[in-house]
Amino acid sequence: MDFNSQSNIKPRYQWGWLVVMIVFILAFFGWWGYQYNWWQPMSGWQAVFLSNGQVYFGNVARQTPDKVVLRNIYYLQTSGPLQAGGEQQSTDLALVKLGAELHGPTDEMIINRQHILFIETLKSDSKVVKAIEQFRSR
Repeated sequence: MDFNSQSNIKPRYQWGWLVVMIVFILAFFGWWGYQYNWWQPMSGWQAVFLSNGQVYFGNVARQTPDKVVLRNIYYLQTSGPLQAGGEQQSTDLALVKLGAELHGPTDEMIINRQHILFIETLKSDSKVVKAIEQFRSR
């Protein structure tokens, strides 16, 4: 019996299982990432509703299980007082482009998913989308 020929078979067999396991793991994460659109941006305009009551409008550029990246960001600003409950007073809402604030933020926001209540894709004929398009055409 030649013991050297048997010892050469065992390492190749172990490498084969390693390759199969790596391919399986990569296929699983690829499928999982595809299901949750990790690398695919959402098309159109989205409204991102946060747990603190703030709503940001923009383009979702990237998503991961932990965060959402929003670009081309706008938000609503009120010029009158808001009253919770009871009678409603008329308030003027203005759409504001992110970036002109005192602290000078860039036009990208990385939002922790724990603070996102939900994300809605806006219709092309919504008042917010029309206001954004009007603002961008200036």
